[in-house]
Amino acid sequence: MTAIPLYFELPEKLPVTKFLKKLNQNLDFEIASQQYAVKTFYDTFDWRLYGADRICELNQSKTASTFSLINKNTGLYLAVEEYRDTPKFSGQLPEGSLKTQLTALIEMRALLPLSQLPHQLYRLNVLNKDRKTILRIQLDEYESLGNQISLLPLKGYEMAAAKVGTILQKSLKIKPTSPCTVLKKTLKQQGRKTNDYSSKLAIKLSPKMPADKASIIIYQQLLHAIQLNESYTLADIDTEFLHDFRVAIRRTRAGLSQIKNTLPANAVTKYAVFFAWLGQITGPTRDLDVYLLSYKQYQASLPESLQQDLIPLYTFLKHKQVIAQKEFADKLSSSTYHKQLREWEAFLKQDLPKKGTGRNAKLTIKELADQRIWKVYKRILNEGNAISEASPAEALHDLRKTCKKLRYLMEFFQSLYPATEFKSVLKTLKGFQAVLGDFQDYEIQEINLKKFSKEMMTQKTPADTFLAMGVLVQHLDTMRCTARNDFARQFDLFKQAKNQHTFKSLFALKT
Repeated sequence: MTAIPLYFELPEKLPVTKFLKKLNQNLDFEIASQQYAVKTFYDTFDWRLYGADRICELNQSKTASTFSLINKNTGLYLAVEEYRDTPKFSGQLPEGSLKTQLTALIEMRALLPLSQLPHQLYRLNVLNKDRKTILRIQLDEYESLGNQISLLPLKGYEMAAAKVGTILQKSLKIKPTSPCTVLKKTLKQQGRKTNDYSSKLAIKLSPKMPADKASIIIYQQLLHAIQLNESYTLADIDTEFLHDFRVAIRRTRAGLSQIKNTLPANAVTKYAVFFAWLGQITGPTRDLDVYLLSYKQYQASLPESLQQDLIPLYTFLKHKQVIAQKEFADKLSSSTYHKQLREWEAFLKQDLPKKGTGRNAKLTIKELADQRIWKVYKRILNEGNAISEASPAEALHDLRKTCKKLRYLMEFFQSLYPATEFKSVLKTLKGFQAVLGDFQDYEIQEINLKKFSKEMMTQKTPADTFLAMGVLVQHLDTMRCTARNDFARQFDLFKQAKNQHTFKSLFALKT
């Protein structure tokens, strides 16, 4: 088993030179190297690495440049590779353990620099009586942070780190710290903290809060998500910025239509139109993003002899995505967008009328949440029960929309309910939504691939590409039929007696 590194932080008033003199009185060591270095921390915008207990560092000096993945709890190096350029996506890394681990953790998201720290890097070798190196010490001298010490054990001399750690604490009065101390401190200097963004809603509401006030809190958090993702969406950094931007818009639209009669009707109507337009202009780019993200799956679904023939489809889709992104960016840079969004922000900051303006404004938010969730849930049961094997696809699409409304309502109000029971019914809803979503997605992809093939016929596309696309359409049709056949089973799971009982106990009006 690899020995775990130990971490310490020098007191602010103890400079490195004075520390080395003190250390020399307690240990036999030599300075192996001293050089200027730059450490850059990376993570995705939504903290996928930190959420998986990982820290990603690029350490650059004159003699070396290494990209590392580190366990943030233990400090163990999970992967280290020589790498001089700054990677944007994991796919840009050479094949190896680092690329494999990063790809599994961050998927399609870009690696973004969190902070850059120039420092003096000292490497010390601790020696035994035979002048053999039994421990390596790394000393990082930062300009604006506490200087850090890392004790890096060597195989066969694992106990040396513990002994030196004891000397540091007892003789030199140096306190231990954690592997992520530097990251947290440099973020704090920027006015940030780890996990300061998540696409998941975490809205804290009080059950007795007036419904109009609660609805404003919901819309303000969604607006914050829109604003955070906006510039990255315009810059097309990675596909998930647009995804999160679009989800925040959809949630806002769902709120305006489903959190009924809490705000002035004229304002709800006005901003419902604006967010519908905003959702519409995000659609083409997001659809093409999804096709490009699905391309490797498309390829893998084909016989190996046809996989390379699909490459012109990727080129075609990428070209369309670039055009769609530019058109979308132009609209998102327009005065229409900025004026409406500023007005929406100003509206959300206004004082609420004391008497309310809608009949539900002064209900408690718990009363309104119960009412709305229970009503939409019963609607799902009615719509689902009405679907038979002979029902048209549109019936399933309409049910999917109703499920989305319930999902958003439940996400808005989850803080009002017992966590265990709430999560169980939300999980069954997500499972049911998944099969409805797959059914619609496969159908739309079939339709659009046929449309794309017609467009590609004018572009001297090889005949083998159309053959490959035809096989892909057949595969998607098979998947669509599978999802359609799975509908009844998933709906039975969703409407099972236990689930209905939990929904009723959580949301039905108590008489």
